[in-house]
Amino acid sequence: MEQALSLAKLALGQASPNPAVGAVVVKEGVVVGQGYTQPPGSHHAEVLALKQAGEQAGGGVMYVTLEPCCHHGRTPPCTGAIISAGIREVHMAMLDPNPSVSGRGKDELEREGIEIYLGEHEEEAKEINEAYTKFITTGIPFVTAKFAVSLDGKIATRKGDSRWISGREARKYVHCLRYTTDAIMAGVNTLLADDPHLTTRCSGGRGGTARKQPLRVIVDGKGRTPLTAQVFNEPGRTLLALGRTATLKEKAAFAQAGAEILESPTAEGLVDLEKLLRALGEREITSVLVEGGGILLGSLFDRWLVDKVIAFIAPIIIGGEVAKTAVAGRGVSKVAESFRLERVRVEKLGDDLMVSGYVVAKGE
Repeated sequence: MEQALSLAKLALGQASPNPAVGAVVVKEGVVVGQGYTQPPGSHHAEVLALKQAGEQAGGGVMYVTLEPCCHHGRTPPCTGAIISAGIREVHMAMLDPNPSVSGRGKDELEREGIEIYLGEHEEEAKEINEAYTKFITTGIPFVTAKFAVSLDGKIATRKGDSRWISGREARKYVHCLRYTTDAIMAGVNTLLADDPHLTTRCSGGRGGTARKQPLRVIVDGKGRTPLTAQVFNEPGRTLLALGRTATLKEKAAFAQAGAEILESPTAEGLVDLEKLLRALGEREITSVLVEGGGILLGSLFDRWLVDKVIAFIAPIIIGGEVAKTAVAGRGVSKVAESFRLERVRVEKLGDDLMVSGYVVAKGE
């Protein structure tokens, strides 16, 4: 199962909106087949593992990180392939939260006399597919807030300089985070201040060397995004979320630059973030990595739209009364009302600390 989990991680960010699944087929104590979910329309993990095992799959044991599907989607059901191959025993880490499956795959295999073991390394499997679980049950993507701060909580100096707060190891890790997510979101102020590329270089080289670039989402209430921004010169797609109605001239100009415009205004002339996330879900975006700035992060926290936090803390002091902090917005009036994290982890990346955790649901 540990091998299957390692395989599943290879599918993160590349298999969406399908779950990231790993499967291993064992015969007489020897691994004879393995696989992980391919991009939509291609093989699922179980089918790849069975194809690699061939005739040796008969009478073998399958270890899979998620309950095999039992319905026709873009591909035939995996349960049918498992039954046809003659697998005698299936170990699955967790049930599929998809209402179309949710125990039905397990039941179908059991009816065929296949012995089922459920729950091995369940927590690890749930973490791998935390975005898929939220998306498949709500239609809304899983939102991760990522930021790097100095020891005194600053994301830039009083003059706006922010390169680089975090060290090389942390920045490399962020590119791998981008690789495993469906979309990267940033506010227009970050775009104007840093002119970021918002691409992943996790698989080597810049820009198009990754198998798939995340969707770039720019949140721009007043429509200040310049056509010269780096995001329009990179491989992949860019979505510009406006807090007002775009003119025909703007639509034509951004379309020429390869960007799609989504109008989701509020009465205050800002971007309706709830509507934006729902629209991303309709585009089958299952996960969003929000990379700033403080105004956007603050707005997301104020609306309880953040699921997970990944913060890099650098051992530097920036100081300055007006230097920017990672999370702006309204904030809370009492410490007791603070957004709390659970399942917190602390890791060391070079000289930086990485603190991650999940936002405790409102009212809990």
